[in-house]
Amino acid sequence: MMMLITQAIFFLAMLMTAPFPDRQKERVREFTVTENDTLTYTLKLALDEKGRPQYFFRNIFTPVCYTNECKPVYINFYWDLLGNYERYDLPEGKVLTKVDHDEFKEEDYQKLQDILAQNNSIFADLKMEDLITKGTDKLTDSVDAKAGATLKTIKNQVIDGAVYTCFTLWHIAYGKAVPEMQKIIETYSSDALLHQFLESKNHHYQYWAMAKVMDAGGGVKKPFEKDIETIIAGKNGFIAKYALQHVGNDFFKTEQRQNWLWETYQKTGYATQIAILKKLNNSTIEISKSLAANLQSSLPNANEEQTLLIQKILQKP
Repeated sequence: MMMLITQAIFFLAMLMTAPFPDRQKERVREFTVTENDTLTYTLKLALDEKGRPQYFFRNIFTPVCYTNECKPVYINFYWDLLGNYERYDLPEGKVLTKVDHDEFKEEDYQKLQDILAQNNSIFADLKMEDLITKGTDKLTDSVDAKAGATLKTIKNQVIDGAVYTCFTLWHIAYGKAVPEMQKIIETYSSDALLHQFLESKNHHYQYWAMAKVMDAGGGVKKPFEKDIETIIAGKNGFIAKYALQHVGNDFFKTEQRQNWLWETYQKTGYATQIAILKKLNNSTIEISKSLAANLQSSLPNANEEQTLLIQKILQKP
């Protein structure tokens, strides 16, 4: 109990005496997020000159407490528009330190970025007290002694001497602010934003937008058909396969669209070629004479997997 009171007093004192510098120069919209009964903070959304959302960020001050000692951490976090953590940087003049007050080295900063980039970190299943050996009241120079057996199982996934910092910052990166960002971006949803997301190289944006422009049966809203074509013909085979699997059969019912699909088949990578053939084979799409002829003519150069799929397509009634 005494430790919790000490941490709370430390947090309030630092919050009152150390205003956080804001280095952002973009147009910014601010949102107040209530984490719990005692913690409220400002989440910021960067906008371009036309007021279009670009990314979320937060100027963070947090105390990181090691049993009976606390230290302030100043750091800036950045997320994409769906709340996916992207990167961090430090305010001017600020550094990160370890338990023994040694400053982070360059490799420590890089490792912290790697740790924060792992959305499936072991930290998700741990609490702060899991990192501390019960009955340990004093700090020593041994990180294992500070954190006990639990740390030994994750020592390769943390920064030596900064396990508590890694834990605290990871939980901020993937904490309650994330669903708040998702709620906020919903208020910006528009055809323009959906086009922007579908054209993006960020696959999170593309998945999110496809769910918005397709109905339950895979029907694609007319204004977004070209976007879906671009995704299917794109270099990202995973997102192309996803689009092919989820788009409805009617999307490919016209001869014009089937001619486009054949052109795409000839240009795209092998994985997408197989996805196209499986789509044609596992659907009720009626193949045009032109597409059938093109598939037939491709057989001499097809491998075994392609040949089997093409033959099944051509044999469909």
